Amino acid sequence: MKLVFMIGNAAVGKMTVGQALAKITGLRLFHNHMTIEPVLEIFGAFNARAIDRLRTVIFEEFAKTDQYGMIFTYMWAFDRQEDWDYVERVKDIFRPYGTEFYYVELVAPQSVRLERNATENRLLQKASKRNVPWSNQNLIDSDARYRLESLPGEIPFENYMKLDNSALSPEDAARYIRERFGL
Repeated sequence: MKLVFMIGNAAVGKMTVGQALAKITGLRLFHNHMTIEPVLEIFGAFNARAIDRLRTVIFEEFAKTDQYGMIFTYMWAFDRQEDWDYVERVKDIFRPYGTEFYYVELVAPQSVRLERNATENRLLQKASKRNVPWSNQNLIDSDARYRLESLPGEIPFENYMKLDNSALSPEDAARYIRERFGL
């Protein structure tokens, strides 16, 4: 099995590139808002514990299948040890099944991401982003609060790539990722 961590800042294109990659590889997409949105709807607020528990169940059950693999999108704050620990916890779920891990870090300038923050696909898939002025401010605040792009040489893992997808279509980015890793 393969597990692709599609990481990057808000509105960089993790879900959209993940959708395109899933279409051409047979990997299943599990974008982070697939657990965030239902929790927001049910609880009326962000509940990190509920989101984490839902994700854990999905990871545990998926790891036991004979699926080709999964793409998991994640906004990784590289300056927070708990985010590094979270990635390791996810990997620990999959390790007993001989899973191969891949890391795709998408990067784009804030101006590009603010444009992408209001795209039709994003707003369709992520109800919490439909208040675009709030979502734009949240993106800007996250950029100021966390370091959401890795430093050169910081990611120590095999099968890692950093891809500036500012000028790439999701399909072109997906093809590049597929070819790079032989997915």
